[in-house]
Amino acid sequence: MEKVLVNSDKYAGQYIAMVSAEDNTIVGSGILPEEALNEARKQNVQAPILFYVPEKEVVYIYYVG
Repeated sequence: MEKVLVNSDKYAGQYIAMVSAEDNTIVGSGILPEEALNEARKQNVQAPILFYVPEKEVVYIYYVG
């Protein structure tokens, strides 16, 4: 099963803060994770979930070794 959390180009290339894993209301965003976190905390969301929304048509390759 796949769940789409953000279906918008508005946040491409940014970090977003969501209320929780169950409530995907966006409460902050920014180029840096600290910006998204600070916006969320201003809305009294002290422990948001942070995500990076990749830019369209950009391939990200992660290696852990």
